[in-house]
Order: sequence, then structure tokens, then C-alpha cells
Amino acid sequence: MADIKKILCAVDFSEYSPIVADYARMMAKSSGAKVLVLYVAPSLSQYVGFHVPPSSIESFVGEIVTGAEDTMNAFVKEHFDQLDVEGKVVTGYPAEEILGIAEDEKCDMVVMGTHGRKGIDRILFGSVAEKVVKSSTAPVLTVRPKA
Repeated sequence: MADIKKILCAVDFSEYSPIVADYARMMAKSSGAKVLVLYVAPSLSQYVGFHVPPSSIESFVGEIVTGAEDTMNAFVKEHFDQLDVEGKVVTGYPAEEILGIAEDEKCDMVVMGTHGRKGIDRILFGSVAEKVVKSSTAPVLTVRPKA
């Protein structure tokens, strides 16, 4: 049996995030693992060349992160009561951040949702979950929202 001591639970605060949290909580309770709940705020650095002053972008990202930290604190309190849990908000590209933090934090498992994008959306946006599954050194449990 695998020894799971730390679980990274990646959320996007969508309506499906509580379902993803349920799976992470269940895994943590059964294994005694610590949970790192992660939200990746979008990086707006790619917009610097669009005649938007960098200071405006930094200010906007700062407001997003502050709001996300408040949301994270409420989310952790609501969904991970009585567990060893830490909430973390970072900015960047979701797949890269999830993979990097899972490795840096020595997570034994990643739990995350999929959005089940199809057609043109999948071509344009790709799949964060797919990238994480293909590149993660730790097992990844993906939770697909109900249609």
C-alpha cells in the first residue's frame, strides 16, 4: 500500500471545487495525510505588451490574489475542518504551478478536477488536468464534473 503523507488538492473555486475537496478530504482522512489546497491565479504578465502599464497589471493581480486568499481561507475552513491543512494562492500557469509545487512540497498525490472541455475549447485552452497527469511524478486523481 502506498504511503500518502501529503496531498495537493488543486481547486479553481468553481462550483465543482467542493466535489474535488470531498475526494481530497476522504483520502486525507483514510491515510492521515496533510492537505495542501492550491489555487493558481492567472498570470497577466503576457499582457504587458498591450499598452497597459505594468504597474496597472501588478495592481490588478495583487487584488486578485488578495481576494483569492480570502476565498481560500473560507474554502479551507468550510471543507477541511479538523484536518491538517494549508491553503496556498500563487500566480502563474496552472499546470506548471501545480507540478512545481507538488514536487517542491514532496506531495504524494494530486487531487484535481477536470472541466471536460470538448471541441474548440479543448483545442484553444488545452487541459490543465491532462498536462498534470502526463507530467506528474506523483499519482493524480482527477474528478470529472457531472454533466
